Amino acid sequence: MRPIKIIKLGTRINFLSKTKLFVSLSLIFIISSIFLLFARGLNFGIDFNGGTLIEVQKISGNADVSEMRSRLGQLDLGNIQLQEFGKKTDLLIRVEQLSKEEGAQQAIISKISEVVEIDHKIRRIEVVGPKVSAELIKKGIIAVISAVVSVLIYIWFRFEWQFGIGAIFALVHDIIITIGVFSLLQLEFNLSIIAALLTIVGYSLNDTVVIYDRIREELRKYKKMPIMDLINQALNLTLSRTLMTSITTLLALISLYLFGGEVIKGFTFAMIWGVLIGTYSSIFIASPILIGLNIKRDWSKNDNE
Repeated sequence: MRPIKIIKLGTRINFLSKTKLFVSLSLIFIISSIFLLFARGLNFGIDFNGGTLIEVQKISGNADVSEMRSRLGQLDLGNIQLQEFGKKTDLLIRVEQLSKEEGAQQAIISKISEVVEIDHKIRRIEVVGPKVSAELIKKGIIAVISAVVSVLIYIWFRFEWQFGIGAIFALVHDIIITIGVFSLLQLEFNLSIIAALLTIVGYSLNDTVVIYDRIREELRKYKKMPIMDLINQALNLTLSRTLMTSITTLLALISLYLFGGEVIKGFTFAMIWGVLIGTYSSIFIASPILIGLNIKRDWSKNDNE
């Protein structure tokens, strides 16, 4: 009996043929995201703005947003936002922080409760004061910056400095564009989105490290292959792993987005976008940067040798 021959199928995609196009697009996205951030800002949730959030459920029938808005408008509590939340019977009521006086928010909750409990059941109440919200903004920024700096230190020890710069640029690229998408769509930006950003940092880094490991192996293995061909080969060799990881992660996230409810919808949207932009940046941004930074084949020698 003849032995069965195993044929390995590989791709031969020239990822670097459109490097200028992808880098230009990324720069446009980054500049646009920064512009949107300053022009439109972010739609901060209760976590960062301070205020009261009340989730209610209609006892009988479907909730009526306009009718509830008419009721709450008579209370003269300032800007009150209402939206359908999950099922047709559920409503989400948001009330901005009007006063810093102690007990002000409790008074607001009491007034709203008297109006809505006639035919609605209160399911959840969240209150965040201005001091707490300011502290949360500060800690959120520190958390993201600390994650990026930690990644830089890790890559610096794991690889050479060119790889470190490439990985950090890719991470900053992913974070800025993700924030830009939230500013463009005016999706609620809260603590769960900060958690999503930190998760995106880890996911994007993992993908980039796998590709960088393969590039470094190819640099040591092929001493005369042109750098562009070598990086293309490394990207093709890791493509199946990259796609399988991204697709399986996306399947789980899309299921959560569709069936997980409104509470985690913002988080899962950020993660879905993060997986897409992280995969893109690992292939089309992090890898071409190495060419511009003039990576060496033999790191034991000086540049002049």
